[in-house]
Amino acid sequence: MKIKLDMAHVLERLRQDERFARNIVHWKTIEPREAQTVPFPPDLDGRIRETLAKRGISSLYTHQETAFRHVRDGKHIVAVTPTASGKSMCYHLPVMQALAEDPEARALYLFPTKALAQDQKSELHELINESGLPIKSETYDGDTPAQIRQTIRKAGNIVITNPDMLHAAILPHHTKWVSFFEHLRYVVIDELHTYRGVFGSHVANVIRRLKRICAFYGSRPQFICTSATIANPRELAEQLTEEPMVLVDNNGAPTGKKHFLFYNPPVVNRQLNIRRSATLEARDITELFLSNGIQTILFARSRVRVEILLKYLQELVKRKLGPKTIQGYRGGYLPSQRRAIEKGLRQGEIMGVVSTNALELGVDIGQLQACVITGYPGSVASTWQQAGRAGRRQGESVVVLVGSSTPLDQYVIQHPEYFFERSPESARINPDNLIILVDHIKCAAYELPFSEGDRFGRAEITEILEFLTEEQILHHAKGKWFWMNDSFPAHNISLRSASQENVVIIDISERGNEKVIGEMDRFSSLTLLHDEAIYLHQGVQYQVEKLDYEEKKAYVREVQVDYYTDANLAVQLKVLEQDQSRRGPRIEYAYGEVSVHAMATIFKKIKFETHENIGSGPIHLPEEELHTNAAWIGFSEALLEEVGTSEVERGLVGVAHVLQHVAPLFVMCDPLDLHVIPQRKAVHSGQPTIFLYDRYPGGIGLSEQVYEQMETILARAEELICSCPCESGCPSCVGAAEEGGGKELALSLLRVAQGGSLHVS
Repeated sequence: MKIKLDMAHVLERLRQDERFARNIVHWKTIEPREAQTVPFPPDLDGRIRETLAKRGISSLYTHQETAFRHVRDGKHIVAVTPTASGKSMCYHLPVMQALAEDPEARALYLFPTKALAQDQKSELHELINESGLPIKSETYDGDTPAQIRQTIRKAGNIVITNPDMLHAAILPHHTKWVSFFEHLRYVVIDELHTYRGVFGSHVANVIRRLKRICAFYGSRPQFICTSATIANPRELAEQLTEEPMVLVDNNGAPTGKKHFLFYNPPVVNRQLNIRRSATLEARDITELFLSNGIQTILFARSRVRVEILLKYLQELVKRKLGPKTIQGYRGGYLPSQRRAIEKGLRQGEIMGVVSTNALELGVDIGQLQACVITGYPGSVASTWQQAGRAGRRQGESVVVLVGSSTPLDQYVIQHPEYFFERSPESARINPDNLIILVDHIKCAAYELPFSEGDRFGRAEITEILEFLTEEQILHHAKGKWFWMNDSFPAHNISLRSASQENVVIIDISERGNEKVIGEMDRFSSLTLLHDEAIYLHQGVQYQVEKLDYEEKKAYVREVQVDYYTDANLAVQLKVLEQDQSRRGPRIEYAYGEVSVHAMATIFKKIKFETHENIGSGPIHLPEEELHTNAAWIGFSEALLEEVGTSEVERGLVGVAHVLQHVAPLFVMCDPLDLHVIPQRKAVHSGQPTIFLYDRYPGGIGLSEQVYEQMETILARAEELICSCPCESGCPSCVGAAEEGGGKELALSLLRVAQGGSLHVS
């Protein structure tokens, strides 16, 4: 059945049809923008010009020409422009130009994911082949065959890889890469904004190791970074590379007309303020687009949601479109599957794709006209990245953000100005986190010995080297520190975790064919890998058969169940050292070092969709200790007398619930990275206190940012509770509804926390 394509008809339907119109809380139309172009630079090689001309390109966007000029002048750059603005040309052109002039030169391309590396490889190969330049470009990752690896090491002009591979397979074996490191001119870091938190802190240290090896072989590469829009791109690039950066943000790419809709599902339980499932609403909106012939991408928050939505949509539209025209896209699919889906989207054979944020990054999937986002992605930057998937090549497009019932979603949906008027978040890293730094100093010492007086990037490391010598990991002789251990350090260090002792996850579904499928830090394993937990990996459900905590191994078996598990963590927190504080009337904000003692107690089985509790069980695991950083709000003891101890406790729980969802907005992190714990009587002060702590050993800078922005965060939390239409508290504001006004108590405490007076009726 041939379907007529009609964007105007669908937009009119969304405006007029009561089923959809009543739930659209904000409709913003972003007007189209003309391209800003400049002529090719005079020194651009003729073969490259001809290649671009064959593709119908007769000039460059302003940001592409600016990037080319700065790189040619020897500067390190960070280019920041929106999705689909031709950012890759900011590094392809200067790198190809340098290789055209000097065939001995080398470049290293770093991408955060293998999928993105593969995508960029095919684009680069097309450019090289069409230009006829004698440039050898190849991907070096876990899938690269052994016989090809040797050729790449000796003769590859451009090596495309990811940080994990650079860390574990290239730097430790630098003696096999002598020619490459001697002639390394450029290091390209694409999708810079993904290098934040623990991952970014690790990668900054990998870059320190890379620069150290380059210096040993006599090269000093230039860094070319590109990023989606974040608040601090230059600062992040400078922290990551420890080089002065020039910011290129004069975007010249054209954009088509875009409609951005904020959609709030209808309330189905007025008293508890529970809304219809965002998943079901997103499904219905996507079906409307698809059945009108509009190529659509639907983003879901989890791998399980992708599979659920895919099943729904294939059933709904197979009579009209045929089931093959709707595909899923997530981690866990084979590379060949992903390539086929990307090609099908570009060529228009696939009408709809349901994806996790795997397609948020710059994989080329051509021209999509509609984007439906199920639930707020967690940051302004991610939302714009996903929205940029619609209308990539001019033309009219539409983006629908469907809110869930969570406090974070409800805040954003009801405050569109927060999203449209606020600059995106800052990305934070802490390369000098002691645990991460020590790990990489071990790796660096294995690669090359340290001499007295050496620094590691900007880090002073003499004390660490002496400590590692005492531990008999390094050997000190004739003013140098040498690696003396038999083991190979990089293999035991994951760039995705700050914990040194990870739990290995072993799949025992097939007898005689046990295989490791992942790893997790010990602190997280308490709540996610206990016996009987449902663990999700690449869209597949596994039940944990046994967690061997001593041996740090979790044995899992594949299952298909209609529930997930959620564990309770009993947490005790002690302040070890207070580094900063500021006081107000009856209130104190502080920041410092804390010790967290956590014990998992019970777990619940929660049914998908309805969120009913369908069972529970005890967890028998030892207490785990975590040393980290925290920000906290301390209330005066007088509050306990005025309000009553039990009332204050309930109010603190309500405030902690809302802060758990609001604080991540301001520090660009996943809500799981930052934990919020209320204490009726804090150990260090005896006062009612709410702690917000980094869930990583040594901290990664999140709670420090919370401390700096505490007033803003508390004001937003109060706003969120005030705007919630429930009567006495609900899951969208202070948690479960309570007798006696948990909502009012939380609001009163928030006002006191901001220096106001107490008012509880």
